Amino acid sequence: MVTDKKSANVESGLRITLKRSPIGTPYKHRLVLRGLGLRKMHATVLRPASDQVKGMIAKVGYLLEVSPQ
Repeated sequence: MVTDKKSANVESGLRITLKRSPIGTPYKHRLVLRGLGLRKMHATVLRPASDQVKGMIAKVGYLLEVSPQ
């Protein structure tokens, strides 16, 4: 049986919510938020729990609320 990669990633994913405004933060932190797909306050995105995503969360974690899905 072949499993679908997308469904496997969503099951072991992270729910990321932008809780604080990026106004006044360094430009690179805003780029990280854009890379995560967060554009508006209180927006929530689902991302896989990969090392790349965890590194991005570590950089701007003070603006986010992260929970397992």
